Amino acid sequence: MTSDLFDSVPDTRPVREDMAEGAVLLHGHAKPVEGELIVALREIVAQAPFRRMHTPGGHQMSVAMTNCGQLGWITDRSGYRYDGNDPETGQPWPAMPAAFLQLAIEAAATAGFKDFMPDACLINRYEPGARMSLHQDRDEQDFGAPIVSVSLGLPAIFLFGGLERSEKPRRFRLEHGDVVVWGGPSRLVFHGVAPLVDGEHSLLGRQRINFTFRRAR
Repeated sequence: MTSDLFDSVPDTRPVREDMAEGAVLLHGHAKPVEGELIVALREIVAQAPFRRMHTPGGHQMSVAMTNCGQLGWITDRSGYRYDGNDPETGQPWPAMPAAFLQLAIEAAATAGFKDFMPDACLINRYEPGARMSLHQDRDEQDFGAPIVSVSLGLPAIFLFGGLERSEKPRRFRLEHGDVVVWGGPSRLVFHGVAPLVDGEHSLLGRQRINFTFRRAR
C-alpha cells in the first residue's frame, strides 16, 4: 500500500491530547498550512543548507540541522549556544517566515501560553535511522516561554520524560502536521526522538522535518 493511501485515511485521533501538566499534543494542527510551510522551508534551506553538526565531545549528530530567525542554535567543540549568524557563511540566519511565526504563536496560545514570541527556530531533518537522545532545552536565557515543536513528513516516536534523566519517558507517535507544546512545569523535561523508521511520505519523501520554536533571549 502506498503512502498516498495512508495519507488519505481520515484522522480519527483527538484534536488535543494532554501529555503532562503544561504539555499538549495538538494532532494535525499544522496540516492546514503544510503547503506554506514546505515552500518557506525550501527557501530557508537554499540560503542556509542542512548540515550535521558536531557536539562538544566531537560526535557528529545523526540529525541534520539549520535555523531561521534572529538566532540559531548551534553546537561545535566550543559548546552549545545561540548565535545570530550561520557559522558556515558568517551571514545572519534567514528571517523567520510569517507562516512559521503565525503557526508557533497560534499553537502556543491554543495550548494555553499566550504572548509567545519566538526569536529562534531550529529545523531538524531526520532520515531513516536518525535519532535524538534524551536532553533538556537549557540554552535559553528565560525558561518562562514554552517550546513549540512541529512535525512534518514521516511519523516519529517522541520520547517525553521527566525532570530527571533517569525517569522512563512516555512514547507518543507524532504524525505529519502534529504540534507539541510544552512549558510551565514541563519546560525542562527530558525529551528525545527514537530512531526514525524508514518509509515514504507523499510530500516529503523519506524524511521527517521538525521545527522547534523557542524564545532564546
